[in-house]
Amino acid sequence: MLSELHATRSAAFEPVRKYPRILFSVPLTLRHLIGGGMQTTRGISVDISEGGLGAVVQGHVVVGEICGIDFHLRAHPFNAVGIVRYVSSPQSGFEFLGLTAEERLEINHALRPLPNKATH
Repeated sequence: MLSELHATRSAAFEPVRKYPRILFSVPLTLRHLIGGGMQTTRGISVDISEGGLGAVVQGHVVVGEICGIDFHLRAHPFNAVGIVRYVSSPQSGFEFLGLTAEERLEINHALRPLPNKATH
């Protein structure tokens, strides 16, 4: 009975995501305003989806803060704007804002496994 209650409570508190996330680890740069000035913060992504990404960042970000997020998708630069949705030690979550359908498709295609080349 206790395990059923735990499973029910855990499922109730799981975040509902519009897009599934997958592991994705690349260096990134955040650009955000702090104290009236532009600050650059470095980090590394943890996971990504068409809707956002999780990252470990150096420095301080605040829930609700808007950031420029720069990283590479399969060796191509990708620049997005995101809002900080959560901050917990050590990871922060960012929701992409204003992505075009083409940019979402670019993320989706970049995250698909590369086809295996047959070797003879």
